[in-house]
Amino acid sequence: MLLHFTTKQVCRGLALLALALAPLTGLHAQHPFELGDLAKLTGLSDPQFSPDGKTIAVVVSTPDYEEDRFQTGLLLVTAAGGQQRLLAQKRIGLTQPRWSPNGQELAYLEKTGTGKDAAPQLFVRALAGGEPRQVTHARKGVQHYAWRPDGGAFAYVTADEPANQAGPPEKGYDAFEVGNNDLFLTAAPTSSHIWLVPAAGGDARRLTSGAWSLPVTIPPGAPSSPLSWSPDGKLLAFVQVPTPHSGNGNQRAVQLLNVADGTTRPLTGRTMLEGYPTFSPDGSQVSYWYPRQGNTMNINETWTTPVAGGEGKNLTPNLDRDVFRTIWMPGGKNLLLGGLDGNRTSLWLQPVKGGAARKLALGEVSPTWSFWVEVGVSRQGGIAFIGSSPNQPSELFYMASASAGPKRLTDFNHDVKALQLGKGQTLTWQSDGLQHDGELTYPANYTPGKTYPLVLVIHGGPTAASIATFSAQAQLFAGRGYFVFEPNYRGSDNLGNAYKAAIYKDAGAGPGRDVMAGLTQLKRGGLIDTNRIGVSGWSYGGYMTVWLLGHYPAQWKAAVAGASVTDWLDQYNLGDSNIQRAAALGESPWLSEANAQNYRDQSPITAAGKIRTPTLILANTGDPRVPITQSYKLFHALKDNGVTTKFIAWPVAAHNASDPVRQRERNRFWLDWMDTYLKPGTAAAAPPRTGTN
Repeated sequence: MLLHFTTKQVCRGLALLALALAPLTGLHAQHPFELGDLAKLTGLSDPQFSPDGKTIAVVVSTPDYEEDRFQTGLLLVTAAGGQQRLLAQKRIGLTQPRWSPNGQELAYLEKTGTGKDAAPQLFVRALAGGEPRQVTHARKGVQHYAWRPDGGAFAYVTADEPANQAGPPEKGYDAFEVGNNDLFLTAAPTSSHIWLVPAAGGDARRLTSGAWSLPVTIPPGAPSSPLSWSPDGKLLAFVQVPTPHSGNGNQRAVQLLNVADGTTRPLTGRTMLEGYPTFSPDGSQVSYWYPRQGNTMNINETWTTPVAGGEGKNLTPNLDRDVFRTIWMPGGKNLLLGGLDGNRTSLWLQPVKGGAARKLALGEVSPTWSFWVEVGVSRQGGIAFIGSSPNQPSELFYMASASAGPKRLTDFNHDVKALQLGKGQTLTWQSDGLQHDGELTYPANYTPGKTYPLVLVIHGGPTAASIATFSAQAQLFAGRGYFVFEPNYRGSDNLGNAYKAAIYKDAGAGPGRDVMAGLTQLKRGGLIDTNRIGVSGWSYGGYMTVWLLGHYPAQWKAAVAGASVTDWLDQYNLGDSNIQRAAALGESPWLSEANAQNYRDQSPITAAGKIRTPTLILANTGDPRVPITQSYKLFHALKDNGVTTKFIAWPVAAHNASDPVRQRERNRFWLDWMDTYLKPGTAAAAPPRTGTN
């Protein structure tokens, strides 16, 4: 279908979303990036091509601080010229846009209801106009879905209703059996299963049932493994886990569902660690993820196997990178892969017959990565991705083919790009015979010859990396006159399998030496004031922060420990992944005293009595990934030893805040704490505050 985009449509729609698209003229950078500029950032995600390859649907989001939520919209962008048409605006939780096979409609998920009853439902919007139609009314909401190839129906995933109790919960009949789950669970998790509903709406039909479940991702992490239809619409590829308890998530295996009779069969016969299956364009093969040697300490690799079954073959034994996106290219002869690669995110073209993958030339821009690479492929071979560089916040980019250079199609974040931003630089250094890298952001007001205070911001994961992309947090510190060092360390997944796996049974000591070696090299450069250095991080970055505070106590003048793993015994017993931690730390601590001592040796809390640095502790009270018990232990260890500390918590049941106000407030506390102890003349009299300025 030919889409027409008028100037009037574009301006009217984007004004309603407060997306200023007009380019800046005659305006120079007036000030560094600061907290108020967070409101100027527009987020983009999930680019999806129309069947004819001419139009890209993308989700846009902007912060609404009055309502404390992100306003989301659905934008259509022409691949040829970047013309825009806003299809939906000011929606709550709009996600997962997917084109109908004939290109006449777009489906998406959007939250309906209010408060705790709000749940994503499936909607379809005709491009010709009119109101969207609501296709599902699932009481537990829709987790993800897929158009049937003929366009006549959707397969979708939703959680089952709770099993009947002996009596009403309000009368006390609310007991449930605990399994391998986080300590904040207040009811038995229910299995998620596949349903089929006509695209026009109507009664849904259950396709699967049982005590087993499809996996549900608890953020942060890659999205739940999507459904994939065979081209003839007869089979669905999905992932099965034995129970809905999060701690059993490693017991995942690819299955094929016969839609007509509801029977399922395993694809390979494995019972562990498979995920993200996708049918080839001709339906003869299925690609999927599987870690090297069946060990989650190793990198993700891409496998293919015939639909008839069998283990198949590993396509990427020589790529030596952690793959976090796999998409079939038209014709089925190649797969597009995405993952972290040194100081960037890379895309590769991997031949299905085997052999070396070819890295695509992307210039300075890196596709967005958050355990999932934000990229789409058209039926004609075009590629669209969300990407950024150190001084370019995220925008939509288009490549006409895998051999073409990327072309930027949007300019949502020109207001931020025009500010006085800190320059970015990639550093490399050696430690323990390993090559390391990390990102250095200069103060926005940098003057050669002067020295400046330094803040380390250490990434979490540890399966992640700091790379050369736009970082709002780094620019906030740069705007206040800091150097920001974001070091990678063994266990990061940007430098290959041996580097990622080197953290096994060495969670803190080896990575700690890596970070300190990078800091030592940076000190020699004469850029920083070596008497004003702060260390900080969230999640595993918080873990590294506390480890460094206890093992190198004389180095630091201030610290921020966010959602910190401080005690691996708590992490094993109480977190959402719990027993899966044994893959990285060593066998269960309950099998022997030697095992328990191994966990204690790798826990920063064992050296907390040596910490002397003023430390701000940040956490969410209901964090399932890193339970707040560990922050409480750190707080008491510091208080009892007379160390200056403050413990700030948010009543949030998540590892990270998903709303704009709390995200901004987290940054405010973080910045102000560093100012207080690294720039005492500017912030000592101004304690951290929670206002909206």
